[in-house]
Amino acid sequence: MNDHTENKPWALVTGASAGIGTEFCKQLAAKGYRLVLVARREDRLLDVANELRQAHNTDSLIITADLARKDACEHIMERLDTQGVEIEYLVNNAGYGVPGNFHVPDWQTHADFIQVMMTAVCELTRHLLPGMQQRGKGFIINVASVAGLVPTGPGHTLYGASKSFLIRFSETLAMENSKTGVRVTALCPGFTYSEFHDVVGTREIISQLPDYLWLEARDVVADALKAMTADKVKPVVIPGRQYKFMVFTNRYLPWLARIIARRNAKYFRKTD
Repeated sequence: MNDHTENKPWALVTGASAGIGTEFCKQLAAKGYRLVLVARREDRLLDVANELRQAHNTDSLIITADLARKDACEHIMERLDTQGVEIEYLVNNAGYGVPGNFHVPDWQTHADFIQVMMTAVCELTRHLLPGMQQRGKGFIINVASVAGLVPTGPGHTLYGASKSFLIRFSETLAMENSKTGVRVTALCPGFTYSEFHDVVGTREIISQLPDYLWLEARDVVADALKAMTADKVKPVVIPGRQYKFMVFTNRYLPWLARIIARRNAKYFRKTD
């Protein structure tokens, strides 16, 4: 590591190779953090690390890991321990969707999804939280989705359920750590420009959505980081007025929210 950066704190971002994950890396580096970049694609992580070095003169530690593997979190912790890296900022961002109705994919596909979206988040948080508590300072952002707060239509059956889990997990973890110096929130964006829909094979469907529903990754991340330094951290952050309105509608007019979800699912969910 470079001498000029040795006193900078460390942030760890999963799913750091693209989209919201890469944007978190850029904005955290701009705030003075060194980055631990975690994802499956080493070539993409090398590109991100090089960009961070050139733009912010910051060091990065690259850890290639597939969070669908049950030993992935242990591997990550071994690398951190070997390098003597203590994490101050954790962003659990890695995620994807499984298209189709629940009975179509085989069980291993669902099991891998649950491992990435829920189990790995809890395991990595459990490993890193005690150190944050001991140091009296830490930040944990769990990237959930507005899909965890509003009714969902058919298809991608476990996606909304997994995001609801992350929201409840974050809310409880925030309460448990209200006096430890560790701040926790669930970030719940709506449709955000990224590779997500290319990966799950819904780009053609999703392109039919109106422009006003789309968010920029830089704005989503900026909202999350700003919320984490507020006098009082909200356990749930919802970027975009349009999505705040959707959540409001679901809370006070749930019957209307369910009708809207059923009618519009064909524009963003793959059901086969």
